[in-house]
Amino acid sequence: MIPNPTPTTFIMLMLGVLTFIFIMLLPALLELKRPKDAGPRIIADDANFTQLKISMPLVNVEEEQRFDQVLVKKIANIIAVLPNLEA
Repeated sequence: MIPNPTPTTFIMLMLGVLTFIFIMLLPALLELKRPKDAGPRIIADDANFTQLKISMPLVNVEEEQRFDQVLVKKIANIIAVLPNLEA
């Protein structure tokens, strides 16, 4: 690396590395000091929240989970296609 390392060379190398790390972290430090985003907002009323529709039915996780034969066939068809993607 360095043919004849001296204490001055070592000090300059360490200062250079520390300066580089500080410069790379400076934007993050400034953002922590004065964030531009105010953070999460509180929903003022439920009128906007009720417009959100869930398109998938919720699964009852308390019931025993099992695979249907139809579901197993669909998964097998999907997996069967995967080796053909390489060609």
